[in-house]
Amino acid sequence: MKTIKSILIAATLICATAVSAQEAQAPKHEFKVAIGDSVMIKRECQKYCTGETPSVWVWDKVHTVRQLGTKRFADGVLLMNIYSWMCEDCLIPVNGNAEEKAEQAKKEQAGQKKAYEQAVKEGKNPNAAAEQAKKAEEAKKAEPAKPAEPAKEEEAKAEEPQPAAPVVPADTVKHEAAKGDSIHSQQNFKHNYHRFTIGVRGGVSSQLHKAVAGSDAKWGIGGDALLDLQYAHYWAKDGRTVDLGLIVGLSVGYAQGSFVGNVNNSFRRGDLDYTVVSPKIKEVDHQVQLEIPLMFSLIHDCGFFFNVGPRFMLPVYTPFKQTIDQANTHISAYSDLTGVTFIDDAVTGKYNGEASTEGNNLQMKINIMLTAELGYEWLLKSGNSLGLGVYADYCVYNSRPVLNASKYASLVDIANPPSNAGSGSVAKLDVHSATDTYAGRVGFFDAGIKLAYHFNWPKKKAAVREDKLF
Repeated sequence: MKTIKSILIAATLICATAVSAQEAQAPKHEFKVAIGDSVMIKRECQKYCTGETPSVWVWDKVHTVRQLGTKRFADGVLLMNIYSWMCEDCLIPVNGNAEEKAEQAKKEQAGQKKAYEQAVKEGKNPNAAAEQAKKAEEAKKAEPAKPAEPAKEEEAKAEEPQPAAPVVPADTVKHEAAKGDSIHSQQNFKHNYHRFTIGVRGGVSSQLHKAVAGSDAKWGIGGDALLDLQYAHYWAKDGRTVDLGLIVGLSVGYAQGSFVGNVNNSFRRGDLDYTVVSPKIKEVDHQVQLEIPLMFSLIHDCGFFFNVGPRFMLPVYTPFKQTIDQANTHISAYSDLTGVTFIDDAVTGKYNGEASTEGNNLQMKINIMLTAELGYEWLLKSGNSLGLGVYADYCVYNSRPVLNASKYASLVDIANPPSNAGSGSVAKLDVHSATDTYAGRVGFFDAGIKLAYHFNWPKKKAAVREDKLF
């Protein structure tokens, strides 16, 4: 037991000796301020001891000293309320006349703030205006003060400018300027703005055909190209890094899709059972369309944007072009009365039309699409901006009725069948659009790249993001 006590006492003495030696070697700082003193932060000090940039309001505020020095910051002073460490060399003691000095600091900057704001409104260089105002104040201070006449002393006091009120609340402004004597963030002087956009976009598209049950059809991908004319209004706010907007407009363009498949259909007309066989049929559906967007928009100050919302699409002209293997297209008919099968006969009709067939399956159907755009925009010196991004549209509703069965008996149809096998009349043929024959449902999908030029008004100021603000 005594041995354990001796070991503990020896260990305690060793630790105390080490701590004393460390404290003896640590440099000590002689503070000129004491706990409870009132101080202000010098304007030229742009960093806390920890490396962060102070908020813009701290320079005009009187702070109370809470703690002096720490192991990490030997010459640091902990300021009450903001709970941040600041080097003592960055502090100005204001004991006894704190209010007077605070008001004096605000008064000295009032002229510079006013000159800066006026220059921004007039589109001039705000830094040059503020610097000129500062030099004018310094020159005024350097002039010897003239004694005021007793009769005019009261009048001179009445005309003396009053201290300017703080520009922004302390809790709504963030200091983001990389350098400079700043008490304002890059978000200040933001205002609501309008935008007119001319854009072009293009990529892949499809009519989203869904074939009726039992039909042998494969639907392919085509392409699209559109011109966008859009108007947007954006709501901006000081201290908020994202602008909120609403976009409307009109788009006009072209899109296409395709169908590839075989035809092998059987159907009865009158007292004849018909069978149509035609391999290697290809149809390309073209579409001229109008679109009306109604999208919500988000633009970050760094340049990224995201637009999302519904888009109403109306096909105004929908021609198609088919290519049919003429040599291998055959039509047969079986007669119950005679028990005879006719192939490519006058009774059945024979496909002897052109290898390519064109037509128009115009259907004024409305598509409601969900659209999204994502990209980046660059602010130009002119105050306008250039955007590049990607887009995607997907149809969630189409006004065309759903076909539970084929609209026509076959793509190659019997338009005028004879009344019976022995009538001697000639059957006539009709060739329909594959979209009308096999598509139980149609819609629209496209995705691609968009390039847009934005006309902003009032003009955006690229310099506001980089200038030294007051």
